[in-house]
Order: sequence, then C-alpha cells, then structure tokens
Amino acid sequence: MRARDAFHAAFYHGIVTLLRGILLFSARVRLHSFGEIPKGACVMVSNHISHFDPPLLSGWLPRKIDWIAMVELFSASWSKTAFTWLDVIPVDRRGDDRSALRMAMARLEKGRMIGVFPEGGIRDGERSMLAGAGVREGAFLLASRSRCPVVPVVILGSERLYNIRHWRPWRRSRVYIGIGKPIFPSQNAGRGAAREKLRNEVSLAMIDLKDTLFSTYGLTPDDLPHSPQERMREP
Repeated sequence: MRARDAFHAAFYHGIVTLLRGILLFSARVRLHSFGEIPKGACVMVSNHISHFDPPLLSGWLPRKIDWIAMVELFSASWSKTAFTWLDVIPVDRRGDDRSALRMAMARLEKGRMIGVFPEGGIRDGERSMLAGAGVREGAFLLASRSRCPVVPVVILGSERLYNIRHWRPWRRSRVYIGIGKPIFPSQNAGRGAAREKLRNEVSLAMIDLKDTLFSTYGLTPDDLPHSPQERMREP
C-alpha cells in the first residue's frame, strides 16, 4: 500500500470511529446481514433517508466505503481536503460526469468497495426506492462495466436523528441496517440490457430486503422513511 493510501485509510478510520462514537449517543443500531459483502471489488447501493446515512453505514458496515458524492460538497477548500482524504469521489449530478466514472472504475480495479445512493438524494414516501420509485443508473453502469457485484443495503430509522429529542440518552432511536446478497451483472446480455436487468434486480431486492427487516424486527409503517420535517415535529 502506498503511503498516500495508508494515510487516507488511517484518516478514514479515525473519522469514522469518531462519528460512530458520537452516533452511539443517539442511535441503537441493529445490523443484520442476510448476505455477505464480497472481499473484492463491489458496488454498495443503499436507499437514502438522512444526512446521517453515510456515517452510519461507514461506521457499521464491515468494509471501508469509497463514497460517490455530489461535487458541491467539495466547494470549500477545507471540505475538498477532508473529502479527498476520505477517498470520496465527487460527481457532477447535472450531466454525464466521465471523470467520476473513470475514478470509480480505477478504485474498483484495486478491489475497493464503492458506495452509491442511486436515488440521487434524500427520498421518502412514494419517492423512495423502497416504495418502487425509479433510481439512477450510475451504480449499475459501474458494476456492469467492471463485472463486479452490487451489494444492496437498506437503512431505516436514521431520519429520526433530526429530532433533538432522540439525542437524549433515554430516547435513543433504533436504526436498522440490512445487508442483502450480492447481485452479479448478467454475462449473457449486451451492456445496456445487462445494466437495465441489474437495476431491476437490485430494485426488487431492496424492496424484499426492506420487507425482511420488517418481519425480522416487527417493524410498522411508522418505521418507513419519513421526511426530516415530519420527524422533527414528532413529540
């Protein structure tokens, strides 16, 4: 491992450990693995319900995640430095960002795990992929081109952390994270067809994973993603 990679890894784990310690004050995280995360190259996709999702997933999943995030997060010099040291890949969501694609492909060639929120932002209700809403194709383009698996991950409950009441020790919120079985791109179809097939398979797997979390932990419709505004108004 090069010195730069070693420094980035140490910085990443230091920040993740710090954030995990902070989040433990407000969250009781239940991580359930219904499938194993591969050791080599893979693309992790998750639904996105709050700004707390990246540190929660980074803190509780068993592998380092190279996140893909909107380029706006790199606008300040300090944030650009921090996110670069955290191995975050900036992407311009307004168009076809080929530099981000090349960077992510290079990471996959090194056997890394790329983290993507294919919804393109925080989503709840009918806009959520957990309700069958459509998703962007970037993650599936990466997986089909690199011939690596997609690991579906579902997170529930993190948006409750927007409510200051849940930061009291006796009001810690339950956050549920489910890891699904890896899904490999088709080897018997053209690139476009393979990408679309993979996107459909992962979307269905995410809904099944959500349903499995509900049955495993006895969850209710109130545990489905709600908007931050709704959660902040809760007593």
